[in-house]
Amino acid sequence: MNAVVLNAFIFLPVVAAVLLLALPKASRASAAVVVALVNLALGVVLWQGNMGGAFVVDWLPQLGVKYAVTLQGASLLLALVTALMALIGLYYLSTREDTRAFGGFAPLTLAMSSGLIGIFAARDLILFYTFFEATLLPSLFLLGRYGRNARVPALTTMALYTVLSGLLMLAAIIGTKLLGASPTFLLEDMRKGAATLTFGTQAWLFAGFLVAFAVKTPLFGLHNWLPEFHAQNHPSGVADLMGTLYKVGGYGLFAFAIPLFPAVAAAWQLPLMLLAAFTALYGAWIAFSSRDFKRLLAYAGLSHMGLVALGVFSLNAVGMAGAMYLLAFQGVYSGALFLIVGMLEDRFKRLDLEPGERGTDEALTIGHVRGIAASAPAFAGVALTVWFASIGVPGLAGFIGEFSILLGAYQTQPWAAAFAVMTVIVSAAFALYAYQRTWFERATHSVPDLRPPEWVVLAPVIAVIVFFGVYTSPALKLIDSSIQALNQQGIFRIITAEVQR
Repeated sequence: MNAVVLNAFIFLPVVAAVLLLALPKASRASAAVVVALVNLALGVVLWQGNMGGAFVVDWLPQLGVKYAVTLQGASLLLALVTALMALIGLYYLSTREDTRAFGGFAPLTLAMSSGLIGIFAARDLILFYTFFEATLLPSLFLLGRYGRNARVPALTTMALYTVLSGLLMLAAIIGTKLLGASPTFLLEDMRKGAATLTFGTQAWLFAGFLVAFAVKTPLFGLHNWLPEFHAQNHPSGVADLMGTLYKVGGYGLFAFAIPLFPAVAAAWQLPLMLLAAFTALYGAWIAFSSRDFKRLLAYAGLSHMGLVALGVFSLNAVGMAGAMYLLAFQGVYSGALFLIVGMLEDRFKRLDLEPGERGTDEALTIGHVRGIAASAPAFAGVALTVWFASIGVPGLAGFIGEFSILLGAYQTQPWAAAFAVMTVIVSAAFALYAYQRTWFERATHSVPDLRPPEWVVLAPVIAVIVFFGVYTSPALKLIDSSIQALNQQGIFRIITAEVQR
């Protein structure tokens, strides 16, 4: 029974995505909402019934490849967030007049959610790589088919970065197995084999994983695909929401790269933490200078991912737990901010005399329409709450992750933490500036307040970020089980020994 629920949770969305193609285009989004709701229910059953235990069968036995999945600890938390946000995004998609008739949007979103859950469930590295790359395809199709006018260059850049870095990771995976004489590609076997390699060999292999995960985090220098990816996606924000969930590099570092090569991670700790801190500050600073809502949120996401990487690279239990907490819940409030921008765009676009791409560009410009709090006070209040979560205001879900990351970083590399803490100030500045320019100042137009379907979209987001900002125990228990697993494997002992050496 456990295996049935676990595998249904992983594959139900992609199977349904294929079946939805037989339905009329106009009804696919509504049907996808039902599928996503059932899948979220499966995830909750998996969590409450403790049914996420390992399921392993041979896949390609001649090559040592197994179908090995499990959803426990941090991976289960991230999978549940994915299922929740996919449901919210699909429901919003079904309520927009300009997206209901998009035949492929809902199936691609379902397929992408299936791939993301598979990434978090995989414990065989070839299986992980398969999900890792397969999830890229729906993202590229969403951008290429439904994106804005300059989507082709954005798609090309993203494909080059992600595919090439993924191939580098594949080479590192195969190299780790062959050089370590591992009998299979299971993480446990690979970890034992990697421990027998020389430090120099481990360093080269770790670098292969590092580059791939740095692109998907992303970190500074490998982030150039991100701003245009978000800027050119469909204005509704649904594709951006799924793209936010696809920032799985921090999880890859936490679950695979560091367990495989803890000594190298410890030896490279300071430069990696400084790179992560710089990414966080750089993203916040560029967001402050952005005048387009989507680019602002793209760089805000870059800043969040810099903090996630800082926590992971701290190699400290508190910092790593904070990184997984932030990675999970930034998917909620960052995804919701993209949907809020989609709601703004839908309102602003109706104010333009000339419809089309020019109107969309103006609608996404910060300050194009101002003072909308006067006509839409509920919208203003909900948006402010989500912005506050994004900048780590205490009492909301963003604070716990950011505070734990900075505390863990300070305990290991105080200077890197001191550098990163400036991000908090800059993040507050860009968020409040964008909010003030849109919701306050002298009103230029009157817009409708939140409609009932939009309340259905945003109310669960507010509930989640408030609940997990005040009552952190359910999420932290899941994350702590992953931290304890690393401790039982001796990862922290190896790291401590390497640092002392």
